[in-house]
Amino acid sequence: MKSKPHSGLVGTFTFKVEAQHLIDFAGGDMPAVLSTPWLIKWLEQTARETLRPLLDEGEASVGMEVDIRHLAPTPLGSTVKCVARVISAEDSTVTFQIEASDEQELIARGVHKRAVISQARFFQRVARKQTR
Repeated sequence: MKSKPHSGLVGTFTFKVEAQHLIDFAGGDMPAVLSTPWLIKWLEQTARETLRPLLDEGEASVGMEVDIRHLAPTPLGSTVKCVARVISAEDSTVTFQIEASDEQELIARGVHKRAVISQARFFQRVARKQTR
C-alpha cells in the first residue's frame, strides 16, 4: 500500500433502488423492498473504493468478512447512502464500520473487513483451482 489507511478515513456511495435490487422471493403478502444481498454489495463496493487510492500498482482489496444488521425496509425508488469508515488497519487487513441510510432512517449498520492482496498471486491461486 502507498500508505496505511488511517482511522476515520471515510468513503461514501449513493444509489437509487431499482427493480433489480428488490427481493425476488416476496409473495403478494409482502411489499418488494431492497434485498440484503444487494445492500451488502453496495456497502462492500463503498469500502473497496475508499481503499483504492491507497493501493500500489498490482494490489487490490478483497472482502473477507461482512457482519451487518439490515434494520429497515427500503422501497423501490428510494435513494440510499452507504458510508464506510476505517476503524482499524493491521498488516494487510482493513476493518470498516459500514452504514446505509435511506431518505428517512438508518437501514443497515455493521463491520466489514477487507484484505489487501497481490493481484498476481490472486490470479495464480484462481488458475490453480481451474486446472484441477
